[in-house]
Amino acid sequence: MKITVERDVLAEAVQWVARYLPARPSLPLLSGVLVTADGEGVQLSGFDYETSARIHIAAEVHDEGTALVSGKLLADISRSLPAKPVNITSDATKMELVCGSARFTLQGMPIDEYPELPVMPQPTGTVASEDFAKAVAQVVVAAGRDELLPVFTGVRVEVLGDQLTLLATDRYRMALKELTWTPAGTDLETAALVPAKVLGDAARSMTSGEQVTISLSDPESGDSMIGLAGSGAAGHREITTRLLDGEFPKGVRSLMGIKPLLSVRLSTAELMEAAKRIALVAERNTSLRMGIGDEEIVLEAATGDQAQGSEAISAAVELHGNAEPALTAAGFNPHYLQDALGILDAPVVDFAFTAPGKPCLMTGVASMDDTPLDDYRHVIMLMRLPQ
Repeated sequence: MKITVERDVLAEAVQWVARYLPARPSLPLLSGVLVTADGEGVQLSGFDYETSARIHIAAEVHDEGTALVSGKLLADISRSLPAKPVNITSDATKMELVCGSARFTLQGMPIDEYPELPVMPQPTGTVASEDFAKAVAQVVVAAGRDELLPVFTGVRVEVLGDQLTLLATDRYRMALKELTWTPAGTDLETAALVPAKVLGDAARSMTSGEQVTISLSDPESGDSMIGLAGSGAAGHREITTRLLDGEFPKGVRSLMGIKPLLSVRLSTAELMEAAKRIALVAERNTSLRMGIGDEEIVLEAATGDQAQGSEAISAAVELHGNAEPALTAAGFNPHYLQDALGILDAPVVDFAFTAPGKPCLMTGVASMDDTPLDDYRHVIMLMRLPQ
């Protein structure tokens, strides 16, 4: 193999593929990046039997061929090269990179033993890349990180005609986003549980192009896979990953239909800044207390007798029906509250409360007098406050 490629293109491509390589591979080969040059250009790829990543980049191909070398080492080297074209040659045992006066030689790995990359499923539909990246970011924040509970580390992707719905929960919070997309067929209805980390990384890296293609495998084929394809800074990118087994518990979706007894509406930015400040004195594993008055809320937190903090913010408080006040204070996990406010993407936030210790529904609002936007909903389980 003999190719010439721009340094920045190579560095971006190798680093992107290397992000998907296993930190502790079961086989040494799986730590490698496969470089393939043919008549259609150059492809770099990686695979760990769960997730595959491949990127097609612009390069001048002098001689076709394939090489397999350490992904981490290639990423480190390509990032450190001078800003000049990189000449890459390889044979059965090694790869050589020459960039200006810099020269590196990497030991090759046996290509014959490398696993075959999975085939991308047939396209299920397309969605605007910026919309998809934003939607995924709003949802993955609520996904779990406990590998002992793998179901909750996923995002449920639901397809119903031209509506695409993303849902994630770690049992203490839940996020749901609905957006319009272009399905490949009519009357399409399916669902899949996708690893949240892979989905989040993929969505962020495919925003250079206009759209992302989503490909869900046919359940009847026996495969259990999703494919994502789109453009990034260095070239066309494709990812496949195995779906997670299992389903979210029944009734999870119903939490999005909370009927409030009390609503609180205020500036998202003001609340975010106040929450950051008051959380500085919140003791570990304790709540950020939101006291609810007639025309304001008061955030409070403390670290025993060492430090206390409070801040008042004007708010529109509304009782629904003829009920007595549902609650006068609510306890929030400080990190969960800040996460939700940070990705709400609306100037006003609306809190829908029912009772102490019960789920609270957060939605965005365009202005203080508008109705809540229902395309994105975020639920946080309230923490019990000390009596």
